[in-house]
Amino acid sequence: MKCCGIIEPTSMLSRNIEHVRVAVLLLVVVLLAGCVDRTPSPAASNTSFITPDPRVERLHTATTKVEPFFQPMGQPQPSDWLTAFHEPGQTFDEYIASEPTLPTGARQKIYVLPLGKFGAEQTKVINIAAGYLEAFYGLPITIMNRRPLDAVYPNARYNNLMHVRQVQTGYLLNAVLPPLLPPDGAVLIAFTDQDLYPDETMNYVFGQASLEKRVGVWSLYRLNERAGFDQFLHRTLKIAAHETGHMFSMKHCIEYECVMSGTNHLGETDRRPIDVCPECMGKVCWMSKVEPGERYKRLAEFCHKNGLKKDAAEFKKKAAAVSE
Repeated sequence: MKCCGIIEPTSMLSRNIEHVRVAVLLLVVVLLAGCVDRTPSPAASNTSFITPDPRVERLHTATTKVEPFFQPMGQPQPSDWLTAFHEPGQTFDEYIASEPTLPTGARQKIYVLPLGKFGAEQTKVINIAAGYLEAFYGLPITIMNRRPLDAVYPNARYNNLMHVRQVQTGYLLNAVLPPLLPPDGAVLIAFTDQDLYPDETMNYVFGQASLEKRVGVWSLYRLNERAGFDQFLHRTLKIAAHETGHMFSMKHCIEYECVMSGTNHLGETDRRPIDVCPECMGKVCWMSKVEPGERYKRLAEFCHKNGLKKDAAEFKKKAAAVSE
């Protein structure tokens, strides 16, 4: 900025030096005042200061306390998800900033829909998985009455390579499930006995969800492949928690071995834990408005009740860690 002032002739300085001094001082003040940038700062233009959300700060602290319980994501193996799909991941802070799909005052329930025909073991797994979701997300669960899966669906196909009939997930997510979501439902998740595929580029998927429509579906068809009951149950718990996370706007995790990490085959599914990593734990607790310690204690009690002793002990340790 260029500043201007009035300078008196030199001949007048000898007659009144004191007046000149005063004039010079005044001139300096004027010049300095004129050269100051008057543009208001963002803080000055805002009558209120933005203060950190204490709940977010608590969750940040809790995430650091459970980091030792999780393995960082290593280099993917040749057939793993991250070898085929390059994804950016999603931090806890990025999740909050994304304006995710959340439960509301009127929509708090998770609805579970058995879709198809199920044997006694499959029915037992579905019931346990529904209870796990209730403990995992801190929201009430309602298991809906079983609905048959019609013999013929649009875009159903017979996979000659795998010798199995498959139902396209898009039809279920767009046409079948949305009308079944009750008004008080935060999300609706369906279990089916049928094998699933998303499009012609993939042989199959374990499950898929729609963020916009708040519905999801996953298949039990492959989860008990070469597995005893415990392994079948663990696989189901992981897929159920994973797909439900997508319906609450959680993206695939690439930071840790996490239940929200993408899986391309059963071996990769079996490597994942049944819980979310520290970053994704923050998302779940922020979404459900549940404190981490309370969540871990509830999961420990659920796992103990259902014979998952190793998992119960792990959740108990996490509860103790965040309470320190």
